[in-house]
Amino acid sequence: MVNKMEQLYIEEKTFNKIDFKSLPLAIANYEYCIFKHSDLSNTDLSDFKFSDCQFIGCNLSLVKLRNTAFRNCQFLDCKLMGLHFEDCNKFGFTLSFENCILNHSSFFETKLKKTIFKNSKLQEVDFSECDLSAAVFDNCDLSKATFVRTNIEKTDFTSSINYSIDLDLNRIKKAKFSQSGISGLLSKYDIEIDLTN
Repeated sequence: MVNKMEQLYIEEKTFNKIDFKSLPLAIANYEYCIFKHSDLSNTDLSDFKFSDCQFIGCNLSLVKLRNTAFRNCQFLDCKLMGLHFEDCNKFGFTLSFENCILNHSSFFETKLKKTIFKNSKLQEVDFSECDLSAAVFDNCDLSKATFVRTNIEKTDFTSSINYSIDLDLNRIKKAKFSQSGISGLLSKYDIEIDLTN
């Protein structure tokens, strides 16, 4: 009989073009694995552990993440809509995103220090009470994203668009913004800014 405390280890395996809704993924520790062009949408990844894994061209929308561990994981060209990252295991939680769609996801109270978001859509994402210090939003769309009591000190927004951040409700020291993004910092004042002069 297998001890419930002993979890399966799967290392350096590539999963390609798999529909995990019809072929469920085993609860395990996945290390240095690659998931390519696979559908994990609406699956339950609770208590899974992913370390140094890559997800490439995958659909992870509406995945359940209770106590899921992501340690040094990369998401490239993935759909991650409606995810609750605040439910993840906090120990060693480190992610990066490139060319991803994270619309309607939540990172409430999550530590995302130095996290890189590149060429991604983050519409209506909740960053309330996050630590985003020294994070980079490189060419991202942050339309209707929520920043409340968020630490964005030294965070780089210079190439991103559509953000609206209340300077009174967030820690912003040394955060970087472009001239064209200034209106997103003053939107609550209902003023017009002429950037042509």
